[in-house]
Amino acid sequence: MDFVSIRVITADVARLVAFYEKATGVPAVWSTEDFAELRTPHATLAIAGTRTVPLFAPGSSRPADNHSVILEFLVDDVDRAYERLVGRVPASAFVNEPTTMPWGNRSLLFRDPDGNLVNFFTPVTAAAREKFAR
Repeated sequence: MDFVSIRVITADVARLVAFYEKATGVPAVWSTEDFAELRTPHATLAIAGTRTVPLFAPGSSRPADNHSVILEFLVDDVDRAYERLVGRVPASAFVNEPTTMPWGNRSLLFRDPDGNLVNFFTPVTAAAREKFAR
């Protein structure tokens, strides 16, 4: 088994795609007006509209209702990523500034336009860097 994608359901696909393109610098690949993907070397962020939910099971997902998942992106330099995001992301979206966590990652937590939590992080300790060495 290989984990390859996470899908976010939204009421406004274009808005959420534009946000993630700006935040990550990754261009979206659109399949339909209701579905786009931001593909990275190791995983894909899929963004789908509410009209796609009934294709799986009607009522099985609600947009802008996540209270437990954090979308995480490994970045080269989280402090530089933060500087780049300031002005592109509303100040109210930032949950914290870059902070070094006890497990060795320097993390920046912010919210996307639907309120989903996003973590940009950079491993800073030897153990954390080894974990993410590619």
